[in-house]
Amino acid sequence: MNPNHITIIGGGNLGVAIAEGLIASKYIAPANLTITRRQIEKLDHLAAKGVITSDNNSKSCLRGNLIILAVKPYQIKEILEEIKPVLDPNKHVLASVVTGVTLEDMQSVIGSDVSVFRVMPNTAIAIRESMTCIATNNADQESQQSILELFKQLGDAIMIDEGLMSASTVLGACGIAYTMRFIRAAIQGGIEIGFSSEVSQQIAVQTVKGAASLLMETGNHPEQEIDRVTTPKGCTIAGLNEMEHQGFSSSLIKGIKISHGKISGIAEEFERK
Repeated sequence: MNPNHITIIGGGNLGVAIAEGLIASKYIAPANLTITRRQIEKLDHLAAKGVITSDNNSKSCLRGNLIILAVKPYQIKEILEEIKPVLDPNKHVLASVVTGVTLEDMQSVIGSDVSVFRVMPNTAIAIRESMTCIATNNADQESQQSILELFKQLGDAIMIDEGLMSASTVLGACGIAYTMRFIRAAIQGGIEIGFSSEVSQQIAVQTVKGAASLLMETGNHPEQEIDRVTTPKGCTIAGLNEMEHQGFSSSLIKGIKISHGKISGIAEEFERK
């Protein structure tokens, strides 16, 4: 399955980010991309680039052979029921980026004949720097490779077992917000010690980028890189110890676990609808 036309149902923040990332990657021409939203005028900036915009989900599915669902969790069951009559197992592949909705949840509405994927990118997909996790239980190897290749155009992508999808959502997608909150705190700390907000942000952002690049290039564990900058009686170890004393690592781990628990509640809400 090589998508010759992609339909994105849901032109909110994530749906638009995916569309913009696909256009920037040149993976697909704007004319071969459709995106839907009830308030279609909010997609005018994409229409100006040549993307087809629509407020009709079913008709839009007839154009595409890859359909990406990018709606709110509480909307997905209604939308699946809406598009079910036009889905063709011999033509369509369905990929959902909806948090907390399982493959079984979707197949309970549309059946198991259509190949279905759960895909969890993050918002860095718009600049082709996403970490995207993908799971399926009924797609063939060709379709899996095609979906994997598509999302690798937009950053990095891996296939995982669906049982880890909720965990990947927290670590990869929610993780963007956690990282932003760290950067914000670092900026505020920089202001406290004398930098302007602009310079503090420049230093903090590049430092985070550099730290991530070090791990990606070397494959080292973070503690190995920490050891390189901590010296006996130095300022780095003093700061690290104070952060740990104030609960830095434990609060982050607790936040990740709380977010993971929240996803279970979303899945239960789907079952009730």
